[in-house]
Amino acid sequence: VKPADLELSKRGLGENIDLRIMQLPVVYQKAKEQVCKIWTTLQPLVVHVGLASSATALIILEQCGKNKGYQERDACGFHPEGACCVLDGPEKIESTINMKTLWKNISVEGIDIILSRDAGRYICDYTYYTSLYYGNGRAAFIHVPPLSESVTAEFLGKALQTIILAMLEQCGEQREMDHREKKTMIS
Repeated sequence: VKPADLELSKRGLGENIDLRIMQLPVVYQKAKEQVCKIWTTLQPLVVHVGLASSATALIILEQCGKNKGYQERDACGFHPEGACCVLDGPEKIESTINMKTLWKNISVEGIDIILSRDAGRYICDYTYYTSLYYGNGRAAFIHVPPLSESVTAEFLGKALQTIILAMLEQCGEQREMDHREKKTMIS
């Protein structure tokens, strides 16, 4: 997905958005360390993008991360202690971003977008859950297909830009609602 990341980096998300792209290793512990560092230093909205090699022309919006069932070994031959992300963590954590609403209201010409509640119990799901856990749900995960003749880096970069901007818009609407509710509660 690296060429698509570069394309998204070139496109950006607008002048008011500080876009930072980082590649995570396919190693449970190292990925977890980097995710924790992101949340302790930046407090952002984190959007993870992972490769779904089985999906040839699909973008998959993942709604939640799962804590247990990580039996498959990573690139270094390890799997997490207790086969879970966070010992004693909740079984699943939902993103504060409503992926179903996003899925219903967004379209990218030339590719199908679907909704999922299972990111696969490997590094993608592990990273997503970890990010949701440390970020209080302020994370998202998008599975993208491998690059091909029809799914180019430019195409994926533009698709990611469209989806992430819609996520940010939804977050802005949620903040406005929260602010109005707080204002109403104070009055």
